Amino acid sequence: MRILTLICLIGLVLPLKAQLQSPDEFLPHKLGEHFTPHHLLVDYFEHVAGNSSKVRLIQYGKTYEDRPLILAIVSSEKNLENLEEIRQNNLQKTGALEGAADKSLDKAIVWLSYSVHGNEAAGSESSMAVVYELINGDNKKANDWLENTIVILDPSINPDGYSRYSQWYRQFAGVNPNSTRGTWEHREPWPGGRVNHYLFDLNRDWAWQTQVETQQRMEVYRKWMPHVHADLHEQYPDSPYYFAPASQPYHKYVTEWQGRFQSEIGKNHAKYFDKNGWLYFTKEVFDLFYPSYGDTYPMFNGAIGMTYEQAGHGIAGRAIDMANGDTLVLMDRIEHHKTTSLSTIEIASVESERLIEQFENYFDKANNDPAGKYKTYIIKSTNNPDRMKALCRLLDKNGIRYCKAVGTKGVRAFDYQHRKEVTLKVEASDMVISAYQPQGVLTQVLFDPEATLSDSSTYDITAWSLPYAFGLETYATEEKLESKEGYIFKTYEKYFNEETKPYAYFLRWGAMEDVRFVSSLMKKDIKMRVAKGPFSNAGNTFSPGTIVITRADNRKNGNFDKIIQNAAVKYERELTYASTGFSDYGSDLGSGSFELLDNVRIAVLGGDGTRSNSFGQIWYYFEQELNYPIDIYQTENIDRIDLDNYDVLIMPEGWYNLGFKTREGIVDWVRSGGRVVAVGRAVNAFAGQEGFALKEFATDETANAAKREREKSTLDRRLDAYSDQSKRYLWYASPGAIFKLKMDNTHPLGYGLGKHYFSLKTNSLAFEHISGAWNVGIIGDKPEVIGFVGQNAKKRLENTTTFAVEDKGRGEFIYMMDNPLFRCFWENGKFLFSNAVFMK
Repeated sequence: MRILTLICLIGLVLPLKAQLQSPDEFLPHKLGEHFTPHHLLVDYFEHVAGNSSKVRLIQYGKTYEDRPLILAIVSSEKNLENLEEIRQNNLQKTGALEGAADKSLDKAIVWLSYSVHGNEAAGSESSMAVVYELINGDNKKANDWLENTIVILDPSINPDGYSRYSQWYRQFAGVNPNSTRGTWEHREPWPGGRVNHYLFDLNRDWAWQTQVETQQRMEVYRKWMPHVHADLHEQYPDSPYYFAPASQPYHKYVTEWQGRFQSEIGKNHAKYFDKNGWLYFTKEVFDLFYPSYGDTYPMFNGAIGMTYEQAGHGIAGRAIDMANGDTLVLMDRIEHHKTTSLSTIEIASVESERLIEQFENYFDKANNDPAGKYKTYIIKSTNNPDRMKALCRLLDKNGIRYCKAVGTKGVRAFDYQHRKEVTLKVEASDMVISAYQPQGVLTQVLFDPEATLSDSSTYDITAWSLPYAFGLETYATEEKLESKEGYIFKTYEKYFNEETKPYAYFLRWGAMEDVRFVSSLMKKDIKMRVAKGPFSNAGNTFSPGTIVITRADNRKNGNFDKIIQNAAVKYERELTYASTGFSDYGSDLGSGSFELLDNVRIAVLGGDGTRSNSFGQIWYYFEQELNYPIDIYQTENIDRIDLDNYDVLIMPEGWYNLGFKTREGIVDWVRSGGRVVAVGRAVNAFAGQEGFALKEFATDETANAAKREREKSTLDRRLDAYSDQSKRYLWYASPGAIFKLKMDNTHPLGYGLGKHYFSLKTNSLAFEHISGAWNVGIIGDKPEVIGFVGQNAKKRLENTTTFAVEDKGRGEFIYMMDNPLFRCFWENGKFLFSNAVFMK
């Protein structure tokens, strides 16, 4: 009897436990009382999906630190039953999927992304409130919205950064929130939770897709192609809430409709903010130009893309004092994000027919009448095939189609390398990328030689054209060229056998796959040399930078041929064999003109004093691009590094305060054969120091002239109208533009590159040509610039050096004023950086 009673009681209790719970009921704290650990955030969404027929939860991937990446798809039960049909129907509207769309399956699709910057944690916290509000049944309007709308929630785009911040805060914050600014809980330590595992800003990675979180998310995104996307952020604590419409400049490919509907959404938000007396602003700060944001990238994929910014950030903690005497608390931040999230869904539902119609029109125009000037982009087949393949991998990630050309004579086209119009013969072996395709707008955005700025006050870089980033001979034409579907690269074939035992192997140096091949051999202790000049062997001609691997240098390695040949197959390298060390012309293989390469041992500085993004780019480059070992040291421990254990010391961008003793210790190590690679502002650790050639001004005369110019500028600023002051800084600004450099490709730093290199400059560093150093990459007296750079900054960059090498004893200092690894999408920059590390 007691057993039966117990069973009956269990039967009564279990359904209660299985009922849908609010975040306050489910979590060990009320929402906003504390930051929710990521595993509990995931647990809550699993709970919601397990207890609501309106939610379907999918895990679309994992982070570098193995945290799950999840999406919650929320809609009516009927819509979820037909979810795959609805998804395919939407893709048919874009032309990405064949077949005619069925209007009866039309549903508005809204995608909300939370906390791409992990320390902007109120976004992820609010996602739990949003999903509960949509499905708990009390909000009758929400029930109506879900009848004609699919809502996709990504509660934490950046789980690793979110966890870094929330765990730190829980460790160091008191039991009760301390709202006093400057206290420990408001001083997040380096590198902060903004960035992912490799310290990348994922909100700049949408188009480039270098990071695993972005890659996995975009694979799902392209399968859905939402009509509305909102990216929920936080800004500094005293700022009122920001929502669309965005600030100028708008990229010219943002349509009038997209701009108008942003305003409609903003007005809907304003209705709720006005009712509650909450401050907000629109049309300022956050523009729509750089294509790799969470607002612009969706725009160029047919959606209404928006950024929302709540006051808070990693500074605010659970409570912080504001300048107006009020206190900003986490609960308020959550409520504001919840409000704009629900308002976005509401307006999308109410205007679903217009949204879907305009979405379909967007892709109809892209497929049949693309708006931009250039209709076809031609990549010449004479380019390095590895660079072309690298480009194609990026195009595949973005759903951009590329085809094989049909031979055509007399095509008028823009020549990217020489920056002029030419008459071009298109070969049948060339690759063409047409703007007449579903991703036609994105194609034009990424390939156009130059993006037009309507307002030079922009939030990010102003140039990114892919042909420059990949170092490819490319042409753009206003004509629609014929093409054949698909572009097929030559299949790699193994061209040796176990009996192949040449005197030496030659590798032509020209792409990142060559770097991967060479660095993999270094890890296996294979000795290699690099040609310092041109030579010919057995009728084959080779350029400086050619890698020479001789049997003589590796005679003690019994697996020599097997190691070389296995690596050649893995990296698909076509090696040339030599049966003799006697050259037809140029030096013989035993000459000192073939420099022995070290199996490079690398130390990298990181931590306080370095820019986290720059350090992360270097870390990512070695671990993910090359799988090559490095040792990482905190800058504060630089004096404790035994530099004799290393060949290369890499200094990421940062602010270094090297004492005399420390600097002299580095110099002594360099003189004995070490190499320092200083990136970006790290060069200032040596500029102007005694014994160094690196100086801002080559002569006292130019230094005095610059001083007079600064004094004049200060006076002019006082004479200008006060209202013009906010724009005056743009005269000196260099937010991110491409400069055409003259490159010395006979120097090891320039091996494998052309006579010109297009460098993405994101700072205002300017050093006149350096006496006593190799000026490898230079800007001339008439800088050729793509993108925006202020008039005074441009003038200051005349006749300056961007990449230089200063010899000291048997070693060298390599100065890289521009960061060639910036966001790791500049393929040619990665190759240049490889020269700095591995070549000598």
